[in-house]
Amino acid sequence: MPEPVRTVVADDHYLVREGTRQLLELSGEVTVVGAVGDADELLDAVRRLEPQVVVTDIRMPGGQWRQGFEGIDAAHRIRAAHPGIGVVVLSQFSDALFAFELFKHGTAGFAYLLKDRVGDLDELLGAIRAVSGGGSVIDPKVVEGLLARREVRGQGESLTPRERDVLREMAHGRSNTGIARALHLSISSVEKNVNAIFTKLGLENSGDVHRRVAAVLAYLGPADR
Repeated sequence: MPEPVRTVVADDHYLVREGTRQLLELSGEVTVVGAVGDADELLDAVRRLEPQVVVTDIRMPGGQWRQGFEGIDAAHRIRAAHPGIGVVVLSQFSDALFAFELFKHGTAGFAYLLKDRVGDLDELLGAIRAVSGGGSVIDPKVVEGLLARREVRGQGESLTPRERDVLREMAHGRSNTGIARALHLSISSVEKNVNAIFTKLGLENSGDVHRRVAAVLAYLGPADR
């Protein structure tokens, strides 16, 4: 088995922080080397403990940070100082503007998940694994909302239900093989749907997983700004 991912958890609510820590450690796939309550403590913990991944709430106390964006600003500072550390930002906000704020300098090594994903251990572990390898994840509910608004406005040809399913898996940062496994499809069927998605969205296809997430965000973003 691979070594557990060294992780720091940041949340200002003690019960949430400890609950997340225990949930991750019980999986056997993560070792939580630190659990802190604000953005300043988070930066200090990253410097001292050298984790592979940080899981942080989007909002935390801290005087030097933009109010409401503390977790995102900390994520940017962490990636700038430690490019090898992945960051998963947990948010209660499905408004895609928060996700775009996280991804504005690039998608590699970042994940934006809604907080209810903490209760779905597989989803959270998948995001941790993805960012630890430089990949990226955006909560599929955010992508779905963006896509629905764009199609209501007539900005792009509608996707089929199967194409929407594949798009949601792409948002998870999954490769074609991973999508095929998740949806119980053949690789060729996944490739066909991926090609159709990129054609309908007017995007250039790419085999690079996090570049595909970035491409979808780039297309869906302007209509909501």
